[in-house]
This record gives sequence, C-alpha cells and structure tokens, in this order.
Amino acid sequence: MADLPARKREILLNAFDMNCVVHQSPGLWRHPRDRADRYVDLSYWTDLARILERGRFDALFLADVLGVYDVYGGKTDTALREGTQVPLCDPMLTVSAMAAATEHLGFGITCTLSYEPPFTFARRMSTLDHLTRGRVGWNIVTGYLDSAARGVSGAATQKTHDTRYAIADEYLDLVYKLWEGSWEDGAVLRDRARGVFTEPSRVHRIRHEGAFFKLDAIHLCEPSPQRTPVLFQAGTSGKGRDFAASHAECVFMAAPSKAVARGYVTDIRRRAVENGRGADALRIFNLTTAIVGRTDEEAREKHADYRRYVSHAGALALMSGWTGIDFSIYDLDEPVRYIKNEAVHSAVESFTTADPDRIWTVREVAEWVGIGGFGPVLVGSAATVADQMEEWIAETGIDGFNLAYVVTPETFADVADLLVPELQRRGRYKTEYRPGTLREKLFGDGPRLSLPHPGARRRGVAEAGR
Repeated sequence: MADLPARKREILLNAFDMNCVVHQSPGLWRHPRDRADRYVDLSYWTDLARILERGRFDALFLADVLGVYDVYGGKTDTALREGTQVPLCDPMLTVSAMAAATEHLGFGITCTLSYEPPFTFARRMSTLDHLTRGRVGWNIVTGYLDSAARGVSGAATQKTHDTRYAIADEYLDLVYKLWEGSWEDGAVLRDRARGVFTEPSRVHRIRHEGAFFKLDAIHLCEPSPQRTPVLFQAGTSGKGRDFAASHAECVFMAAPSKAVARGYVTDIRRRAVENGRGADALRIFNLTTAIVGRTDEEAREKHADYRRYVSHAGALALMSGWTGIDFSIYDLDEPVRYIKNEAVHSAVESFTTADPDRIWTVREVAEWVGIGGFGPVLVGSAATVADQMEEWIAETGIDGFNLAYVVTPETFADVADLLVPELQRRGRYKTEYRPGTLREKLFGDGPRLSLPHPGARRRGVAEAGR
C-alpha cells in the first residue's frame, strides 16, 4: 500500500475486558468454562493480570460505560436479563491490585470525561501512575448513552456529539496544565535536614477559565512517573479522528473488515501529519477476537462450541446502545441503514457507509457482534492466526490488536500459551518487556509526552492567559 508506511515492527497486543459479566460476547457467560461471573472477586483480576504478563501483553485495556443499555425495546429488561454490561463495577479500583501482582503489564482505563470533574480525575490518574510505577493509560471517551446523562446529571439526554468533543478539547487542555504545568521538576525535595518536603516556589497555581470549565488550584499530586498517562482514544467518527490526530498516542478502533480499517488508518495518520505530529506518532489497535487451537480443526470446534451460547438479543441490545438505534423494531433480514444521531457515529458507519461493497442485515450484525463485538474473529491454529494477524498489519497499517475474549480466561490463556510463542518465533512479538513506563514500552522514548504533542507544550505554563 503506497499510502501507508511499511512496518515490520513487533505486533502489539492488549487484552480487552470490562468489570462486568458480559463485555463483548453476549450469552457466553453461560459457557461451562467461562469465569466472568467472578468479576467481583479480586483474585479474578490478579489471576488474569498474571496470565497476560506471562503472554507479554502490552496492556489490559479496561472498558467502561456510565449508563445502561436501554435503547433496545426502550427498556433495560434485555440488558439486565442477559447481563449485558450490567451489573457493572468501576474498573479503576481493580488496577492497584493487578499492578502489585505484576511487574510490566500496562493498564488502559476508560474514563468518561463528560461526567468526571477534571480536578479530581487528574488526582486519581496521578495516584494510579504512582502506584503502578508509570504503567497506566487513559482511554478518553465522551460517552454515548442518554441513560448515563440521566444517571449522572439528571439531563434527559446527553450533549450533542460535536459538543462533547468541544468539551473534550478543553478538558484535555486543563488536565495537561495540572499534570505538566503545576509542579516543576525538582519541586519535591524530601529534605529531612532542613525540614522541607516541597519547595513552594516550584509549585504553580493553575488558573483556567474557559467555555466549559473554571479552575483556580494547584494539582494535588506530586509529579508521577509519566505525569500525563498514555493517551488512548476510541472514537473513529470525523470528530473523533480530529481529536485523535491532536491528542491521542494510541487509537482503538473497531473495524469489522480490512477495507474499513484501512480507510480509518489512512485518514487518522493523514490528520496527524496535518497536526504536525507525524504519521508514526500513533499506535493504532483494532478490536479483534482470536480463537486459537493446537490445530485448525480444534480451533474450529471451539468456535462452533462457543457459537451455541451466543445471545442474539444480548447482541442487539449492545448494538442498539452503541448506535442509538432500536433494533427491536426491525425485521432480522432488513438491511442496516446509516442513521446519524448523538450516539457512536462510527459504530453504525462500520456496518454501512464505511464499506459500500457490503450490505449487512440486522441478523448478520447480531451474528457478527455475538462473538467479540464489532471486530473480526480470527480462528485457527497459532500459525493460521499469526498469518491472519500479519495480513491485517500489512494490509491496513495498524500496529496491533485489542483482543476481546469469548470465554475468560481461556481466550487470553490460549493467546498467551499458543499464539504468542508462534509470533515470537517469527520475530513479530517481544520475548521480553522493555524496561520503564508504559509510554517507554510502547514508544521506546522517554516517560513523558514529547513535543509537538499539545500536552508537552503545557510544561511551565501555569498562569492565567498562558
């Protein structure tokens, strides 16, 4: 492909999970080998973290949503009955324990900025960056459920899609000021002899007055190893791509086909260049599910076994929430058409306008989403799946994969124990972790944001109007 940079670098892998029973494979919690219903048990998370570190995963990417999937049929009944991302616990509270159980594994935490005050959120992320020794990332999302707006602010609906991104731009500028500009390097002295812990002249008040936020305070935490966490972004709408090109270091997309992925990747990297950051400034991950067996036949048998547990109702409840379209009112054989609303624009685009050569019916979408969500499902032996991954990398320009599970922890253990050794044999996957923070492991540079990233430009900028 002439429009994508050639890359033979190591493939990156994140595990994709959520602090709930059903994340991306509705109905599979009923499988006799699935352990997702232990999500409230801390040992579930520490055991998972050890499996992922054994497989040299780059990070555990934790999804989250503030709200309930109540678009399907206009009620929460289906989501509740199916366990579809409800009940749901806070993902952030699991990270400290998983970090203590591992040495290198990173953690990408989804936090919805529409409902998080930037001052307190900045402190929580700095705290986790300290406790993990610099292994945290933030998946920046703006929300997509009206039920979240009703639950958090009492508003009948969420703010419009474009307004949410305008808020996000200002929010990012404010937290950059807190993380990068409030405390100078060397502000913390820990000088026992003089009795001085922090030099006051090196700590600066942030004064911010914008269209959406007003703040006059110092950041409460001393500088953490990365200061700003690694920045993930998970929206591939037009506004989402603009935002990613400006702010993101890692982009998470959910393209069902190489054609859709290739278009997204080309456009996002082009926008990054236009923002002065360079096409290679971003690491791009596509949502993917890998069902790996010792042989192709064993993998196909696993896949067939898993499919027996898929819940079509649960899949359509997810799809309705993601797109804002009530799929309960459509015939299963009706084609999915593009409808623009205030939910996730890229979700419905992936199955409509992004790939004009493919017409999806509602039934086909339910079947597709039923195993692993939007992304492709790769089925086969370690060699077969490794071939498919290399094809995706070569043909789309992505850097790696956010791997959803079908049955947990089985799906992740199969990747760690079967697929990873095959990728290592091919020289496409690390045999050891790089030292340092998550940013250093992913990019090979220093622990902090570097210019021309807008966060790096906020160092030393702490006064009003600057």
